[in-house]
Amino acid sequence: SLRENAALSLFVSFNTFWLLTRITTSRIRHRGRFGPFRDARFGRTHVHHFVPGIVLMMVAGGISIASADESLDPWLAIPFGYGAAMTLDESALLLRLEDVYWTEEGVLSVQVALATSAVASAIAIAARTLRRGEREGLAPGGGSE
Repeated sequence: SLRENAALSLFVSFNTFWLLTRITTSRIRHRGRFGPFRDARFGRTHVHHFVPGIVLMMVAGGISIASADESLDPWLAIPFGYGAAMTLDESALLLRLEDVYWTEEGVLSVQVALATSAVASAIAIAARTLRRGEREGLAPGGGSE
């Protein structure tokens, strides 16, 4: 179904982009840049990657809500998952309100992202399993097929 495809797209994009974000930030920290990516600054202010992550989630979510076309949702789930990955990757910074990304306290971001992935996986598997049970229980003739 479209809903399952959107959930799968969200799950895969979140996990993929979270890993890519971690790799990219590590390379930027050690080399100063990674391909086209480098630290973003406006004047003397460092822009952390949760900022574009939040914007990406808001835009993708807003388009999904505003659009009456559910066939777009599996596609919009990809940038939404990417934005969620960038945002949750810096959750320790958001909770502490200081840059703890590369400190021992920054491990909280990894824990939050992995917990989010685990919970999303469990929900997806449970929903799929329960729905299959409904089809069998609601089969014509009262018996399971």
